[in-house]
Amino acid sequence: MSEELARCRDAIAELDRELIALLRKRVELALRTGVLKRTMGLPILDPGREATVIRSAVESARAEGLAEEQVREIFWRILAMSRDAQSEVK
Repeated sequence: MSEELARCRDAIAELDRELIALLRKRVELALRTGVLKRTMGLPILDPGREATVIRSAVESARAEGLAEEQVREIFWRILAMSRDAQSEVK
């Protein structure tokens, strides 16, 4: 039983590393998006786009049987991280 628990924990740790790598990639894309927005004279904050991303995440969560409100909270945090990265672009 303890070996199976260790395998589960190892698999979770690997998924955590993958999630971090994906977040890094998302921030890199957000930085690029921030440059493009500045070049085009667009504001960093795009409430309509953020609402679309949240709705899509919640729909995906529902389809996967995940807690919608928790996924919504996670994606608000991810969007905030991306927005912060875009704000730092000069």
